[in-house]
Amino acid sequence: MLTSYMIKTKGKQLRPMFVCLSARMFNNTNERTQRAATLIELLHSATLIHDDVVDDADYRRSWFSIKALWKNKISVLVGDYVLSRGMLLALENKDYDLLEIVSRAVKEMSEGELLQLEKSRMLNLDEKVYEDIIKQKTACLIAACCAVGALSAGASNQDADRMWVIGENVGMAFQIKDDILDFTSVKSGKIKGGDIKEQKLSLPFIYAIKNSGVIEKRRLINIVKNKKKSDKNISYLIDTVVEGGGLDFAVEKMNTYVSNAQKLLNDFPESESKTYLSSLINFVIKRQH
Repeated sequence: MLTSYMIKTKGKQLRPMFVCLSARMFNNTNERTQRAATLIELLHSATLIHDDVVDDADYRRSWFSIKALWKNKISVLVGDYVLSRGMLLALENKDYDLLEIVSRAVKEMSEGELLQLEKSRMLNLDEKVYEDIIKQKTACLIAACCAVGALSAGASNQDADRMWVIGENVGMAFQIKDDILDFTSVKSGKIKGGDIKEQKLSLPFIYAIKNSGVIEKRRLINIVKNKKKSDKNISYLIDTVVEGGGLDFAVEKMNTYVSNAQKLLNDFPESESKTYLSSLINFVIKRQH
């Protein structure tokens, strides 16, 4: 029942697409590519299940989360099981090079989550620390997608490293787009301003804090610190961030990362797969949820 529910509530599956298109740029998809895409998607699913426990989230993609239906203990165990199945798939087929890259991503994602918890509690996040966090939490997984996809199709280690950097830039843009959506629209399964309610300090908010006066800065921080945030205070904070140029700044940063990714991609020979991958990168910043 639980696994059927997980399959029913699957998301856009962008990460397996990055794996497969990266592989096709160097040759074509094969069984190793399929295993790499499966490993990545299982890892991603496991992290989402664990994230919902950490964030005490009852919804995921407009569906009830595993945590909401089966509670914390089962959620943690299911997340661990899903992750272990992916790791075993790689080990059983001796895909050690792919597993090494994914294991690196798991390590960085864990470190990023811990860093975010520490800094969010202190509310002393600056732009540099924010970028360090999202590079580890979000960008490294998309970077791993591009690298394992390339390696699965026989790319050299050097080309796999280049694909990692492309994916890392895409991942940075992906997370900043999420930050923007939190201020501009209702994300699937989340209310507007949800990150603020969870004390997750996003790039638009960090910019607003940096460019506010002492009194305004104190008020904004107090709104985030207050566990019982009123809708009125949330609306005030969102309006302040928007009017203070926080969203414009975030959009500019997001576009810079996408531009970096596209420039690096242009260094590779022209191909149909490269065109598709370029389109997928652009989709990251054009999506509405």
